[in-house]
Amino acid sequence: MIQGFKEFILKGNVIDLAVAVVIGGAFTAIVNAVVASVINPLVSLFFMADAAGNFGPKIRGIYGQEVTFPLGDLITAVISFFAVALVVYFAFVLPMNAYKARKAAKNPIAEEAAQATEGELLAEIRDLLKQQRGA
Repeated sequence: MIQGFKEFILKGNVIDLAVAVVIGGAFTAIVNAVVASVINPLVSLFFMADAAGNFGPKIRGIYGQEVTFPLGDLITAVISFFAVALVVYFAFVLPMNAYKARKAAKNPIAEEAAQATEGELLAEIRDLLKQQRGA
């Protein structure tokens, strides 16, 4: 029972998904705070915020109104995404890939068998059937 659970947990897709959800949720708050307190003020040096707090290029509309394209939200989302992705990759995915590589180096025969393609397996079956007919 424990061995089955261990195999389930060590599957790459389960680990990757769990790590992305947990760390992404926890780290997003930190990234948003950094973006709000550092990046947004830097961008506001170049663009003046409107009454709603949005900053970005301002363009005159057809009826003479001023329209602001709120680039701050876009910049925040992009920076947040890349920061979370970097942390998840370096803190979890990279060590997990190294662990899998070490495990594969210890047992190369099992790894090679697991990586056989469908075409290779069909070719082996064909060859075995030819041997049986010839014998």
